[in-house]
Amino acid sequence: MTSLQDRIEALGPTRLKGMRRGIEKESLRAQPGGALALTPHPAALGSALTHPSITTDFSESQVELVTGAHKGLDDGIQAALDELTQIHQFTYRSMQALGDEMLWVSSMPCDLPTDETIPIGRYGSSNVGRAKSVYRMGLSHRYGRRMQTISGIHYNWSLPDVSSKEYFALIRNFRRHAFLLLYLFGASPAVCSSFVAGRQHELQSLTDHTMYMPHGTSLRMGRLGYQSDAQASLAVSYNSLDGYAASLHDALTRPYPAYEAVGIRNPGGDYNQLATTLLQIENEFYGTIRPKRVIHPGERPLHALRERGVEYIEVRLMDLDPFVPVGIQAQTMRFLDMFLLHCLLTDSPPDTPQEIAALARNQHRVAARGREPGLQLERAGQEVTLTEWGAQLIAGFAPIAAALDAAQGNTSYSDALAAAGTALRNPDLLPSARVLAATVKAHNSSFVAFARAQSAQTRSTLLGLPFTAAQQAHFEALSRQSVQEQKKIEAADTMPFEIYREQYVSPDRLGMPRSLAQAA
Repeated sequence: MTSLQDRIEALGPTRLKGMRRGIEKESLRAQPGGALALTPHPAALGSALTHPSITTDFSESQVELVTGAHKGLDDGIQAALDELTQIHQFTYRSMQALGDEMLWVSSMPCDLPTDETIPIGRYGSSNVGRAKSVYRMGLSHRYGRRMQTISGIHYNWSLPDVSSKEYFALIRNFRRHAFLLLYLFGASPAVCSSFVAGRQHELQSLTDHTMYMPHGTSLRMGRLGYQSDAQASLAVSYNSLDGYAASLHDALTRPYPAYEAVGIRNPGGDYNQLATTLLQIENEFYGTIRPKRVIHPGERPLHALRERGVEYIEVRLMDLDPFVPVGIQAQTMRFLDMFLLHCLLTDSPPDTPQEIAALARNQHRVAARGREPGLQLERAGQEVTLTEWGAQLIAGFAPIAAALDAAQGNTSYSDALAAAGTALRNPDLLPSARVLAATVKAHNSSFVAFARAQSAQTRSTLLGLPFTAAQQAHFEALSRQSVQEQKKIEAADTMPFEIYREQYVSPDRLGMPRSLAQAA
């Protein structure tokens, strides 16, 4: 048995410096008063279908900003943040030219209109663009549109020469220890009452228009967030790529009665969804972390994973930090790097159905009650306090912090670790506690008033940063190129959409397990 220290030393500084990370950030566009903006995606931002850095998520009103993958330690983190900041600057300047909309800085949505009024993303007339919109229509039929307006940060991460088997070991440990990230970085303890109108929930009333959980950390990741009774039946195992792929393959090909009742098209001929299976496509599967592989044009993600293995992982549970301009800061990214390395380098036993169920209970407990003094979680069939387990994990990160600091000659990772330890012991310092404190003390206990003020301040901050004519011209060129690219795709289409849809959702496109592929 090798120790964690031995495993870190075996990596060496060169491989550690080969770490790469990229950021995807979703944000609703909001009106100055805090209501959802119902305007189209700004034309100056280019084509949401083809722009490499600026697209939309579920809603036409939900901007998604995407960086490239940046290599290095502190230098890679800063490069990712610099790129994300510049994308924000161009986005805010483009929005400013059209009026006074702003990006909503909270993961939980602004004041929402009726469900059917929330606009679905539009991507043009090509088959691939129509398929994206029909998929979103399917999400709205299956889960409602409000749930899809929740926004977050996705952290894409890789290390050189890590095998699919090792990435799946990382994923299993990540799911075991994810409670610590929810506790330390959850920033959604309250929500506008419009979000829960007509729904069952466990929230308490702060005012007529604000609901909250007194000790909540991340309502986004709790029962009100990305949850679905249909997907609750999916006990996906992360013990191997083949097993994971088989679980997803089943969900992508198994008809689901409630979705069969909705049908592919409505009586008028408009599309309701892409398929009547439990999942329309792979991205519909909700998880705190995903194994990923860059896909070829038109390729299904599951096929890419089966053919070429895991390339990187996508961390999906991070709330937007409303206190920093771009939603995440360098110190948080350093902690994520350490957390993920610890997941990779420590022993990771196979998961079991019993453990998977316990992890779901832990997630709900921490999301709703994470800051509750003495909160107990389940670990290997035993109860343990969140703070005790968290302290053990943070202590275990120390050799990793030391190795990362040694590789670049400073103490930035150890400093990030010390800050996390301080926050673990002082829950009033946590983002979720700070959101509630600011909401109550400075905004008359109104979540919308708090988030509106933070959003306006963030808009002002980012519009005030220097932005050169060359930077503006670079992003304008990207927008123009993306529009031309969309037109080319549309002009090249010859296949009727229904044929395209049938072929895209065909089980034949999902690939086959590696063992069978090698035998063929």
